[in-house]
Amino acid sequence: MTWTGAGALFILAATYAGVAVGRIPGLRLDRAGIALLGGAAMIAIGAIGIEDAYRAINFDTITLLLGMMIVVAHLKVSGAFRALGGFAIEHAHAPFMLLIMVTLLTGVLSAFLVNDAICLVMAPIVVHVTRVIRRNPVPYLIATCTASNCGSVATITGNPQNMVIGALSGISYPAFTAALAPVALFGLVAVIVIIRIVYRAEFARPAELSPEVYRGRMLPGQVLKATIVCLALAVAFFAGVPVAKAALIAGAFLLVTRAIKPHRIYREIDGPLLFMFAGLFVVVAGAERTLLTPDMIAWAKTIGLDDVWRLSGFTAVLSNIMSNVPAVLALRPFIPGLENPERAWLVVAMSSTLAGNFTLLGSVANLIVAEQAKAAGKELSFMSFFKVGLPLTLLTLLAGTAWLAL
Repeated sequence: MTWTGAGALFILAATYAGVAVGRIPGLRLDRAGIALLGGAAMIAIGAIGIEDAYRAINFDTITLLLGMMIVVAHLKVSGAFRALGGFAIEHAHAPFMLLIMVTLLTGVLSAFLVNDAICLVMAPIVVHVTRVIRRNPVPYLIATCTASNCGSVATITGNPQNMVIGALSGISYPAFTAALAPVALFGLVAVIVIIRIVYRAEFARPAELSPEVYRGRMLPGQVLKATIVCLALAVAFFAGVPVAKAALIAGAFLLVTRAIKPHRIYREIDGPLLFMFAGLFVVVAGAERTLLTPDMIAWAKTIGLDDVWRLSGFTAVLSNIMSNVPAVLALRPFIPGLENPERAWLVVAMSSTLAGNFTLLGSVANLIVAEQAKAAGKELSFMSFFKVGLPLTLLTLLAGTAWLAL
């Protein structure tokens, strides 16, 4: 191995370790900073040139993510999410019905919009409702994040890793949805059933609930405009319009308003996530150029990644070690050489997402809900989540893999 290759290997390992942990001890670097530093280091040692680094960044993914962030931000700022969530939950007249409402609403919204943003909106509503009706918030908070993960499996726009896979694989939006929507639906049913069993004491005491949800200020005109744009966006996705193009146009159109100041939208955009993606694209490209050899590609075949079950298990483990987006990018060099690349990408999308339900640390959505609960004085502990996450992850992974193996 050359010095450049050794350096690239060290940078790759250090970057992925840093992104997995979320920080570097003694430094004030977050995941975005670590990824950008790794990309810059790859350029500095000559593993990849600056022009090639530009080309390595998949701007379809970045553009899609940015466009969807703007759409979600407009829905949030206009009050659409609060109104929808409040209306649905107010019509839950029993604890079990409240669980069903929270699960289905979160799951369906997460299927078409970025799931992390949906958790940011839903978690405070759930905390408020359970406080008003004096119920244990934990099962409903767990339903929020696990349903968000399961629901987001269904489409390319459901979560960041699916966006990456959509851009890399070329799978159309309708084909992706047709393949994985049944898995998402099964997952939502599993969330309801498992939480009902694990937290049966919460649902053993039937009660008539009439929660009055604070919906906050709503801008009806902006809600209507955003709703029309979202419907048009969904039509464009299923009609075959490139998803990045459609999302960017929709987001830009929503910025044209006299009612909402631009900075209220901009501060909802997760810029660090975009930076992290750009950095990781460069890190992976640098590693590919210096480390990827025919022998390494052949090794991927020896461990049986052509087998759906092995690929699913390998992806799930990898996603829990280094997080789902880095895991997807790490698998990128090997998937095109497999016997059925399209099916392999679908397996990776399914497994990397559902693996996020394994532990509280398994996905950003889980951490968002935990932090939102903590800010409201409620604790979502590791073990309370794990009691649901373990059986849910195993059951949904088995069902999802069996479905894709057909």
